[in-house]
Amino acid sequence: MNGRHDLGKRQAGVDRTRAAVLAAARELVAAGGGSALNVGAVARRAGVSRLTIYNRFGSRSELLRAVVGEAHARTRPPAANGATDPREELRDRITAACAVWSSDPALFRALPTMTSTGDPVAMKDRALAERLASADQLRPGCSLKEAEDVIGALTSFAVFDRLHQDGRRSSTAIAEILMRLAGAILSPAS
Repeated sequence: MNGRHDLGKRQAGVDRTRAAVLAAARELVAAGGGSALNVGAVARRAGVSRLTIYNRFGSRSELLRAVVGEAHARTRPPAANGATDPREELRDRITAACAVWSSDPALFRALPTMTSTGDPVAMKDRALAERLASADQLRPGCSLKEAEDVIGALTSFAVFDRLHQDGRRSSTAIAEILMRLAGAILSPAS
């Protein structure tokens, strides 16, 4: 039983170290941008060695990826209301994206854009576009690709940040503007 207790203490220490490193990296990125992220500065701020960071994350770019992932996980809004209507799902996606982006705009502004072709978010955009098409809720002539691209744009940080401008509009007001813009791909409500 003593071995399990020691293992639990060790894991708690590992978790605390990871949290301290990510917090230090997040603060440095927000202050100076992702391209200026320095492993030595992160190590000093977190109170660990550079070797600890390399052992945990492998590289500076993987540390930056972890900061991005942690930022999204930390700011994840409550689950959508379980809407089965694709139009309501789109509203929920836009509202959730605004909630995430408004939680720490300085950090998201400083983080580099990291997307790939297998990006799960882009795959969700495509799936939502397909559900809208299946429910005959896309305007006539709107292709799946156009709907997918518009959904991606409307839920992107760049568009949110342009409308937010450090608090000029609330997250709720921005979500309403974005839903009006989404009307460009939607069929008129029945």
